[in-house]
Amino acid sequence: MKAAVIDSYKQPMPEIKAVALPKVRPNDVLVKIVAASINPIDLKTKDGGLKMLLKYDMPLILGSDFAGIIVEVGEQVNGFAIGDAVYGRVQKNRIGTFAEYIAVDTGDIALKPKNTTFEEAAAIPLVGLTSYQALHDIMNIQPGQKVLIQGGSGGIGTIAIQIAKHLGAYVATTTSAKNFELVKSLGADYPIDYRTTNFAEVLADYDYVFDTRGGKALEDAFSIVKPGGKVVSISGLPNYRFGQEYGVPLWKKLGFRFVTRNITKLEKQTGASYTFLFMKPSGPQLALLGQLIETGVIKPIIDRVVPFADIEEALTYSQSGRAKGKIILQMTDDSEK
Repeated sequence: MKAAVIDSYKQPMPEIKAVALPKVRPNDVLVKIVAASINPIDLKTKDGGLKMLLKYDMPLILGSDFAGIIVEVGEQVNGFAIGDAVYGRVQKNRIGTFAEYIAVDTGDIALKPKNTTFEEAAAIPLVGLTSYQALHDIMNIQPGQKVLIQGGSGGIGTIAIQIAKHLGAYVATTTSAKNFELVKSLGADYPIDYRTTNFAEVLADYDYVFDTRGGKALEDAFSIVKPGGKVVSISGLPNYRFGQEYGVPLWKKLGFRFVTRNITKLEKQTGASYTFLFMKPSGPQLALLGQLIETGVIKPIIDRVVPFADIEEALTYSQSGRAKGKIILQMTDDSEK
């Protein structure tokens, strides 16, 4: 099969080459991938930015989520059959969706929403699960509570706004003025032009902040959150509690404590809590998101669909940070679906 492969960290771009089909484990299905989405984590993985958390053997096929058709099932598989259209986010130690096929555990997939194309379905798994786990599982948003979602027009933001509104929140979001109509159409109540306005100067007494930026934006989040509120970040740094939850070695936990000492200080000063979110694949949660899509509660937002052969173009565009919603790789021609 063809796959986008890197042979070392910081390789400028992956190379499309022929590789062996993945082996199917007893609880796996083999999926012919129709579409895959590009996420910032793919670029961080390529550049070695996650080595403190994840270290991969080379060569490595990139890619984290997908939609496609099951072509083989493992001997212990129940609930899925050959021919099923599915979507999913693979486990972090089994990435490789920028390929024609992927072997994936059935616990990490769900049936594709019936009212979506494969490209639309591929836009959901990583950003949908990340947003749901931040807003529902960690924040436990209740109707009437206020949340700031950073980067409202991006892949995460466009889904997070919709989920937050579904949960009954009042949503502020940062984006550029040209994207105000987009984020308002998704339910945002208060769009803020990050180019002209510092959100920390216009917001106060928020229950939650969903941070997708890290750095100063993450630190500023504590100035708007009320005591007892929560700041959840996917772009900050893991803290000691994260190390405890994931059972990482002691030296890493101590390292996390050192690099997040400023965040720990802000937690104590404001009475808010900080959580670094490392999203977990979940077939059941994907099934729930699929129901929300089928009932029109949320919808995928796609910036562009790019043929697999043009993956370099797609990754370069992703690096620009200008995408509105998701960038999708079309792995299979329409005639082959």
